[in-house]
Amino acid sequence: MAEPTRQPFRAPDTLVILFWVALLLVGISFVVPAGSFAVEQGEDGARHVALASFNVAPQGPPGTPLFNAGREATGFLNAPYEGMTSGSRSGGAVAIITFLLLVGGAFGIIMSTGCVDRGVRALIRRTQHDPLLVLPLLFLAFSLGGAIFGMSEETIAFVILLVPIIVRLGFDSITAVLITYVASRVGFAASWMNPFNVGIAQGIAEVAPLSGAPLRMVMWAVVTLVGMAFTLWYARRIKARPELSPVHASDAWFRDQHAVTTADTVAFTRRDAVALLMVLAGVSWVVIGVVRYEYYIAEIATQFLAMGLAVGLLYLLPGVHRISANSLAASFRDGVGSLVPAVIVVGIANGLVVLMGGVDPAQPSVMNTLLFGMASALEHVPEIGSAWLMFFVQSILNFFVPSGSGQAALTMPLMAPLGDLVGVTRQVSVLAFQLGDSLTNLIVPTSASLMGSLGAARIEWATWVRFIWPLLAVLVVIALAFIGVAVMIGYA
Repeated sequence: MAEPTRQPFRAPDTLVILFWVALLLVGISFVVPAGSFAVEQGEDGARHVALASFNVAPQGPPGTPLFNAGREATGFLNAPYEGMTSGSRSGGAVAIITFLLLVGGAFGIIMSTGCVDRGVRALIRRTQHDPLLVLPLLFLAFSLGGAIFGMSEETIAFVILLVPIIVRLGFDSITAVLITYVASRVGFAASWMNPFNVGIAQGIAEVAPLSGAPLRMVMWAVVTLVGMAFTLWYARRIKARPELSPVHASDAWFRDQHAVTTADTVAFTRRDAVALLMVLAGVSWVVIGVVRYEYYIAEIATQFLAMGLAVGLLYLLPGVHRISANSLAASFRDGVGSLVPAVIVVGIANGLVVLMGGVDPAQPSVMNTLLFGMASALEHVPEIGSAWLMFFVQSILNFFVPSGSGQAALTMPLMAPLGDLVGVTRQVSVLAFQLGDSLTNLIVPTSASLMGSLGAARIEWATWVRFIWPLLAVLVVIALAFIGVAVMIGYA
């Protein structure tokens, strides 16, 4: 009798994880009492909470009902709706969800025009006489894509496009993944304006959007240069001795492809150049609006939408690569649709916060009691140690919740006030989140963008982990150093 085939391990879906977390919180609510802190108003107008001011509510553990039709409490089945509808146009889940949908639609229009694809192809054609020159330029471009646009799953298409070209230039498929996926992850991790990572985390932590950009820009430059140097070192080594590549055998499939691909034939036009300049101008407009005019979530979403519409209208004009109005509308819908999973996660994760009683330290809640317990455990840990622990906690959670926006929605409501209690600024809490959330995506097998990129390049996950761990270790050290500096300078 044949033995049943063992099914490969599959990590649970994010929504499955959130469901079990919600059940866990319901159980905790029958055991852990609600508590509150005394809140003092500082001279700067900010609210300050002292750990010693914590008090347990007299009524004891409330317990969470399955369903509650009233308005005083939230039941288990009420939590998703309450989570998705909490907040307003300027903050909370409503603002973040609307922001994600509009930005996703805008980027859907931009990517559908093909201007980014053709720009990358044109760059390769112009530098192919000196193959080593194209690598740092592409690494820089994809790092900027991760930092500005939050490029993630989109890199899979570029891996499919670039692997045959990079292999034919004398390198290997690992090099192609380095200049695309790894570069975008590095930019994503150190971003100063990524709307799907930093933007959401800062919004939840009630930190001004895009604030603290100077330190993050320095961090982005450092990690990008380190990743670029590693890529060039490896590429030169493989160019000189191709047999040293861990994927030399599997790359034979790409080396045997002699047909000219569409990447070699599609023209980069003046319209594409203008579109990319418009994107650059739009990004600059966002930065200026935030720094000079104090734009917040609503204004930033409008700026991104205007950028997408401007690029789309450019491609309505007659000429090469023209796109119909109906196609642009479909692209906008597709872009919005691609963010629906993230929107659902944000809303339901916010519902978990509601289940715990909310984030107001002055109102009795299970959340406050849990924060008090965690803060008490870290009370005698130096601030730098607390910030580093936040980074490692986020890194571990990234295995289970690889979505940046989902992890922000799940962890920042807890990490931001925890930082307040242990003396870590909310800006540092966001920094620990974004670095912990992103860097481990270089190895976690639950990351769809990583596994998709490796699959497109025909690279085994175990082979990739053996190759990439030294670079990941260096990036973790750099991340810890920047977190330490941020704590010492009171990064806010």
